[in-house]
Amino acid sequence: MAQRLATEYVKTCLMLSEAQLSQLLQLFHNYNLKFKVKVLENGSQEIAVEDLTGTDLVLTFERKQGHYVLEGSCRFTDTTLANAMRTAVSQFKGDAVVNRIYEHHTVEYQYRQGIVTRITERSKRGERLIYAHKDTVGQLTEVFRNRNVEIQIQVAQLEIDDLLDRRNKSRDDTELKRIDGELSRLTRRLFVLEA
Repeated sequence: MAQRLATEYVKTCLMLSEAQLSQLLQLFHNYNLKFKVKVLENGSQEIAVEDLTGTDLVLTFERKQGHYVLEGSCRFTDTTLANAMRTAVSQFKGDAVVNRIYEHHTVEYQYRQGIVTRITERSKRGERLIYAHKDTVGQLTEVFRNRNVEIQIQVAQLEIDDLLDRRNKSRDDTELKRIDGELSRLTRRLFVLEA
């Protein structure tokens, strides 16, 4: 089995509540990682996690609208830290692009809301898709939603056609104003549905 040389978080986004930040620290503790927390003036927090080489990986959680947000990239060689970060992204429903770097190839993992959505292997021979998440329920929901909109568009068009026929036959000014009001409302609705 190939030896992993490094793990690189190319794009990372974790948004945590204060309770979740405490849970993250507990997670690091459970993985027997040594870390220090530094609270900054604006309420943001820096977590310096020590890896096997004694080097600190600094994770800066900026305080934004009542949450702690980690954005950015980092690279490390400690597999325990890699496992802790993977668990954190998954548990706290983060988004990330993660490269697991081996001697002759790199495996890229894409996370969306804590779920692996794509795994790609890159080497000198090229790129190979290993896994792509299929959101069947989401796709069917989208198809249903699109079909529902199509039906609403057809109904609105039929109502407009009916009102236009009635308008062409009517000679009463009050009736014409009412029909024009309905036509105006339906054309706005049709415009929104078609957008």
